[in-house]
Amino acid sequence: MITHEPRFSRVAALIADPTRACMLAVLLGGEYRSAGELAAAAGITPQAASTQLAALLGDALLVMRQQGRHKYFALADASVAHALEALSLVAERDAVSERWAKPRLQPLQCARRCYGHMAGRLGVAQFDMLLRHRFVEPGVEGFALSAQGGDWLAHLGIAAPAASRTRVAYPCMDWSERRDHLAGSLAIALLDHYLKQGWLRASEQSRALTITAAGVQRLLPLLEANLE
Repeated sequence: MITHEPRFSRVAALIADPTRACMLAVLLGGEYRSAGELAAAAGITPQAASTQLAALLGDALLVMRQQGRHKYFALADASVAHALEALSLVAERDAVSERWAKPRLQPLQCARRCYGHMAGRLGVAQFDMLLRHRFVEPGVEGFALSAQGGDWLAHLGIAAPAASRTRVAYPCMDWSERRDHLAGSLAIALLDHYLKQGWLRASEQSRALTITAAGVQRLLPLLEANLE
């Protein structure tokens, strides 16, 4: 006999609301968004958005940063992002090929932001390449950067991730590809580099990442990826 309500039932109820689910989906990219941006994305008034955001903050699904008169919101941590990705994996498990053939979803399938790292076909290709060249190797928690991987990063001009509470590299199931892409501080550093080099361009309207002409010349060969 259950004598108390499991905490996850309350969290599940919060996520189940379509308006709050829309806000959480926007924040899956890993960036902070203003209350106004989240209200617009959900198609509600700023006043209504304040109520919904307060509920998400109250159950520690979001964090808030205030700058002057403006408030900015982000997912509380990677565990929240992974939970949302897992739910997406379950929700999209039927007719996968047909669903992702839709034009509006193809940019997301190609490459998208997933809490600071790259997901989609390019994200999976990146992980495959790192494993193939042994730039990452099995570690205590997921993967560690190998000596070859450190040399490869230095050649790209990327500083090796410092030891911190964030895991360096670990697999994350990709909900469009049904295979693992790379998550962790290494994956975040790589995506940041690609964006700074102008190989990828982030969308303001969605989590999609668009590969540029420079990216076709430099990033695709680096990842040994083929978008055809």
